[in-house]
Amino acid sequence: MTENQINNVAGIVRVHGQNRPDHTALVLDDKRLSWSELLGRSAQMAQALRAADVGEDDRVAFLDKNGIEHFEVFFGAAMLNAVCVDVNWRLAGPEVQFIVDDADAKVLVVGPDFVPMLDEIAGQLPKVTKFVVIGDGAATSDDYVDYEDWVAQYPAEDPGVDSGPDDTAFQLYSSGTTGRPKGVMLSNTNFFSLLPMAKEIWELDGDSINLTAMPLFHIGGGGWATAGMYEGCTSVIFRELDPAALIKLIEKERITHAFLVPAVLQFMLMVPGVEEADYSSLKVFVYGASPISEEVLAKCVEMFKPCKFWQAYGLTETTGAVVNLPPEDHDPTGPNRHRLRSCGLAGPGVEVRIVGDDPDSSLPPGEVGEIWIRSPQVMKGYWHMPEETAHAVTPDGWFKSGDAGYLDDDGYLFIHDRVKDMIVSGGENVYPAEVENVLMGHDAIADVAVIGVPHEKWGETAKAVIVAAEGATADDATAADIIAYARTQLATFKCPTSIDWIAALPRNPTGKILKKDLREPYWEGMDRRVG
Repeated sequence: MTENQINNVAGIVRVHGQNRPDHTALVLDDKRLSWSELLGRSAQMAQALRAADVGEDDRVAFLDKNGIEHFEVFFGAAMLNAVCVDVNWRLAGPEVQFIVDDADAKVLVVGPDFVPMLDEIAGQLPKVTKFVVIGDGAATSDDYVDYEDWVAQYPAEDPGVDSGPDDTAFQLYSSGTTGRPKGVMLSNTNFFSLLPMAKEIWELDGDSINLTAMPLFHIGGGGWATAGMYEGCTSVIFRELDPAALIKLIEKERITHAFLVPAVLQFMLMVPGVEEADYSSLKVFVYGASPISEEVLAKCVEMFKPCKFWQAYGLTETTGAVVNLPPEDHDPTGPNRHRLRSCGLAGPGVEVRIVGDDPDSSLPPGEVGEIWIRSPQVMKGYWHMPEETAHAVTPDGWFKSGDAGYLDDDGYLFIHDRVKDMIVSGGENVYPAEVENVLMGHDAIADVAVIGVPHEKWGETAKAVIVAAEGATADDATAADIIAYARTQLATFKCPTSIDWIAALPRNPTGKILKKDLREPYWEGMDRRVG
């Protein structure tokens, strides 16, 4: 089997493990794994999972920060045509419990930092038959199995199970618009449709040194890393954000390619001595998940030159990037400076249209409507949610993004607002309904609306506009109390960072909260009403 015969994610480790066995596949600190070593570890994992009764189309949940173990579980599960479900480690215990249970996971692998959370929720996960803990001595219960001891029991023998084009390769959870997280199923076809962009546009190849810095539970983390691994390159894992350490890592490992969110680039520019580091190895920087300011972009282009910058727009449901702004449009002083406010042009095999009230016709250039996307990258569907899938994807394959925007005469896509209420804070999606559902459990709150407001570092953050319960006073619930309460149920990035009190929420005649009216004062004077 050769590289051009790889047609599923398990084939990535199978082919490169045989064809370039001594080439470094993964780097984490001082640990390095060759492709043959990763193949062996993945095969052992597959055998361990099979012994735990994991079979085709079963789910294995993984909760840890970026690390080598993710790839062993990801490829090991794929060798059985099973699916690794990476859980957002920033979530609170009840959120993690819901996702693991919703995924019907038979095995849950947990990193050492999250054992206390496992202790809290293990009793509420009846479908999980095996709890595996990474880290020597990290297991706190006889019901937990040590990761290394578990894997070491099994031979490095590939079970040889294959998967087809429509089988699920990734299952990534996004917050739900109605408060329930949705498992986005991405097939082998979805993922492999992304690869022409990775190779032809982002120039990833077998000699690349690819930075894996974004969380692997995101398509921008796991998808980006896997795209580089398809080419057989070396992936350098960065466990968690530390801008100063990241700058040193670029120089030490001679990083050539990276995907980062704008907030990380901004933090890097603030590191003392950033100008003195060696960035000569850098070839391509892809950024996305939230807009970048012209000031930050101009400084990055100057700092990291001659590195090429690409902006990427996409969603989990589109297997990541479907629209790209090319390097030639990244000159803040050039004739195309206005394009810096755009997301760029549709990628290979991608169609974009703007839809108004009539779904059967597209709006002309310059008119704002909902962005619809059609591409082989559009998801297989939402796990266990056929009605939500049917609502999101039309019978002829158009995905309704929930973002509002327009196309210019040259085909460049400009984001204007959101059709949905979603907030994007530092690249993380926050759905107000989920936050509102939690806040309504507080005794001092009678009604609440959560909106996104501008934030200098994170683009935007959540603000809760609250109607106090009858008889409640400021002493019953200060802003700090409300925020602290939210953090017991939600990930910190979802929680409001500010609170406003109001006598009554504005509503239309049908009772719908007029969030646009609530948001307007905070975004007044801004062309783009999203962060």
